[in-house]
Amino acid sequence: MSKIPFNVPTLAGRELEYVNEALSRSHLSGNGHFTAKCQSFLETNLGKGRALLTHSCTAALEMSAILSEVGPGDEIIMPSWTFSSTANAFVLRGAIPVFVDIRSDTLNIDEELIEAAITPRTKAICVIHYAGVGAEMDPIMEVAKRHGLRVIEDAAQGLFAKYKGRPLGTFGHFSAFSFHETKNIISGEGGALIVNDPATFERSEIIWEKGTNRAQFKRAEVARYTWVDIGSSYLPSEILAAFLYAQLERGEMITRERLLHWNRYYERTADLEAAGLVSRPVVPSACEHNGHIFYLLLNDRTRRDKFLTQLNSLGVHAIIHYVPLHSSPAGLRLGRAAGPMRVTDDVAARLIRLPLHPQLSVAQHELVIDNLRRALGTS
Repeated sequence: MSKIPFNVPTLAGRELEYVNEALSRSHLSGNGHFTAKCQSFLETNLGKGRALLTHSCTAALEMSAILSEVGPGDEIIMPSWTFSSTANAFVLRGAIPVFVDIRSDTLNIDEELIEAAITPRTKAICVIHYAGVGAEMDPIMEVAKRHGLRVIEDAAQGLFAKYKGRPLGTFGHFSAFSFHETKNIISGEGGALIVNDPATFERSEIIWEKGTNRAQFKRAEVARYTWVDIGSSYLPSEILAAFLYAQLERGEMITRERLLHWNRYYERTADLEAAGLVSRPVVPSACEHNGHIFYLLLNDRTRRDKFLTQLNSLGVHAIIHYVPLHSSPAGLRLGRAAGPMRVTDDVAARLIRLPLHPQLSVAQHELVIDNLRRALGTS
């Protein structure tokens, strides 16, 4: 039986036209015409901070670690319910991830547990916005201010989403977005660092340009450019930037389409939740999400695993999500848990994600729902 794929990378508009334009401009390395257009778009859309396009969200997180002056022995508070990049960016600087449990509603870091995890070695708090639903940024920023800590938003899933009317990525000192092909807005691989701390604008650009002041040279601010700080090759090519710009132009449309699919799933599974068979996502009233992920929580791991097997046998490519970092081989070796991780462990054992992408037709969507019901034994 042919599968309904979990994700399909989708052309949204003028991608091929812009790639051809990039080729015709004879500038294929980074920081050219389309890089500038993407960065300007992000800065205008977010309304705050400076945007630097990167070759991945991982690269943006690594830059945030350098800009936060993270070093050996420093501790970084973060959820365990996230991808390895969130921790790796800081571990590469010699820091120790300190894992805090998540909330049972949004699956974001439990803001009420953060302060108890702070020690004299704590340098920063790194939050993720799971499924494009904002973490509780107001109390998190208050805790950080009281203790003099940096805040990094891993907003890989959060573009075009808001918390209390403000775009995600505009609260912390730094934030990182992803344009990986599994995200809402894509360039195959790609990311962006948003620098909200004006004191680090100049240094962020130097780190971005391999530790040189080349960007200043391009603006004729210095007579020549040279190596002035640590850095790396964080820029994407102009071909990726051209592709991305076409996606960003259609970002609001893509978000609306995803929300239509998300809302249809949500409405069609209400009776399953009422019957106690599943739990649906929770979006607090303060949050405007972007339809990035639609997930369900089954009653237990055994039922989840059997359900996934059956659903996939029916032609629906549904999948789990993270293996929690605190229980992963590297997490056990390189980090530590600040306390019990009961919610994280529970969610990891029960969560499934359903197919959600712009090319999902109404007929395919209905087939997913019908097979979901069949796998749960309700039809």
